[in-house]
Amino acid sequence: QVQLVESGGGLVQAGGSLRLSCAASGNIFRINTMGWYRQAPGKQRELVADHTSGGSTNYADSVKGRFTISRDNAKNTVYLEMNSLKPEDTAVYYCKIYTRSSNYWGQGTQVTVSS
Repeated sequence: QVQLVESGGGLVQAGGSLRLSCAASGNIFRINTMGWYRQAPGKQRELVADHTSGGSTNYADSVKGRFTISRDNAKNTVYLEMNSLKPEDTAVYYCKIYTRSSNYWGQGTQVTVSS
């Protein structure tokens, strides 16, 4: 059984910053890609950023230059540093990890950016 525990969401004013964390635990042999997705009300879930085990990162165009994804392999944890937040960043943020045989989602954490 694999569990993902997310933290760091909350309410912030436009222009502010938040840092999300997602810690994976359980029967994990090796994590490949770790990523963050988000889903705003009435919209489809979308990729925000991901980070491969080889060190490559990928960002949605809407967050490039504002968000930074990083990971600590020793802790099986992925982070998302979010700066210059905008009201349109408001969403539930989910982490996702890929292992060799499967993939797992976190429970989601709410991020609300007020104007």
